Amino acid sequence: MSPAAPPDTSVAIGAVRLPNPVIAASGTFGYGTEFAGLVDLSAIGAISVKGLSLAPSRGKPPPRLIESPAGMLNAIGLQNIGVDAFLFERLPALASVGARVVANFWGDSVEEFAACAARLDGSPGLVALELNASSPNRPEWGGILATDPQALATIVRAVRARVRLPLWVKLSPNVGDITAVGKAAAAEGADALTAINTLRGMAIDLETRRPRLASGTGGLSGPAIKPVALRMVHELAQAVRLPVIGVGGIRTGEDALEFLCCGASAIQVGTAIFYDPRTPIRIAKEITAWCRSHNVPRVADIIGTLRT
Repeated sequence: MSPAAPPDTSVAIGAVRLPNPVIAASGTFGYGTEFAGLVDLSAIGAISVKGLSLAPSRGKPPPRLIESPAGMLNAIGLQNIGVDAFLFERLPALASVGARVVANFWGDSVEEFAACAARLDGSPGLVALELNASSPNRPEWGGILATDPQALATIVRAVRARVRLPLWVKLSPNVGDITAVGKAAAAEGADALTAINTLRGMAIDLETRRPRLASGTGGLSGPAIKPVALRMVHELAQAVRLPVIGVGGIRTGEDALEFLCCGASAIQVGTAIFYDPRTPIRIAKEITAWCRSHNVPRVADIIGTLRT
C-alpha cells in the first residue's frame, strides 16, 4: 500500500457489504432520522433502528434509564412506533440519503416475530433484519427468550420461513454458554449473529431502599461489559460458521479493532452514542487512521487474527 492510498475499510457480513464496519446499535440511535441534520447517515456503515413490533409499544414506566459506573442501565422495554409507522414515516427518509438500514424487530409470540419480519422483508433501503429475542426488559416473555436454545430455534425457524432478507440474530450474554444458542440460531437459518445484548443488572437507592429503575432491573451496557463481549464474540467466531457482529462497550477505533481481531466481521456502537451521536463516524475514521499507521491495507485483514 502506497503512503497515499487509503486503507480499504469495506467489510462483508455474508451477503451484506458495508463501506466500513461500524453500525449504530439498535435502541441507541433512534430511527436515524432524528440525527439527519447532525450526522451524515450515509457515512455510517449501517444503522440498526430502534426495535420494531407489529403494533406501537409504550415501553416501561420511568425512571427507566440511569448512569452506572462505566456504563448505563436501561429498562426502556422496547418502546417503538410500530412497524407500519416506521415503513411509511421513517424508512423513505433514510433511503433518500443513502443510509443502509438494518431493521431490528421483536414480538410477544412466535407468530408476532414472524409477522413483523414478513412485514419488513423487501422494503427499499433495508439491507438486513435483526431479530431481537434477547432483551432483558420484556417480562411479558416470561424470561429472556434467547437464553433458551430451543425457544430461540423455534423463533428463528418461523422467521426464516417468511423472509428473504439476510437475517441477523441478536444474542443474550445472560447464559452459561453463548455458543449453544448461537449454534441453535445457525441451524435454523440465521445469516449472522450479533453479540452481545445487555447484561441484566440493577441499581439501588439506599435512602429509599428501592431499586432506582421502576422495573427493578434493567440491561447494563457501556464500557463495563466490553471484556464479557470480547470473550463471547471470540467463542462464537470459533464455534459457528457465520459472521459475528460484535457489540459491547465500544468507544474508540481500537476498541472496534479488538472485536475484529476476536473474529467479528463488523461491530455495533451503542452507549457511546448517548454522549455524541457522531461517535460511529469518529470510530470509522479512527479505524482508518490505525490501519494506515500500521500499514494494514484492508480492515478485513484484521478479522480473526487473535493469537491464542
